Amino acid sequence: MSRRNISKKRFPEADSVYNSYLVSLLITRILKSGKKTIAKNIVYEAFEIIKKKTNEDPLEVFEKAIRKASPMVEVKARRIGGSTYQVPIEVSGFRATNLSLRWIIRYAHQRVGRSMSIKLANEIIDTANEIGNTIKKKEETHKMAEANKAFAHFRY
Repeated sequence: MSRRNISKKRFPEADSVYNSYLVSLLITRILKSGKKTIAKNIVYEAFEIIKKKTNEDPLEVFEKAIRKASPMVEVKARRIGGSTYQVPIEVSGFRATNLSLRWIIRYAHQRVGRSMSIKLANEIIDTANEIGNTIKKKEETHKMAEANKAFAHFRY
């Protein structure tokens, strides 16, 4: 038994413009070198672009994209008896949201475009429409878990 206190998870406050916890998570993920105002500007500009392109509420489009990009299962490496197996494990809701945010931002960075806000907006719209690299990553993760289903009895 560890005598150390277990740290509590600290959640960021809801963002001021959209009053959404997910938007504040997105802002903190885009954050580089502590430049939070720049990260906020990028996200809010991206949401304005989404509003112009889709004529829908950008928050709903973003939440839809997060739902579509969230994986149900993932594989984790487990070392058992001297060999390593890729064991499929169900993903909790919090981890699924974090993975989908991570993937959206990674593939937005990789896109070709002028500014990060345009690239982020396009990636969110593509993910909400179930196309793009984020959805491919999710499907790839599910295929890996399906292929390694034989090792599911190793999970604990």
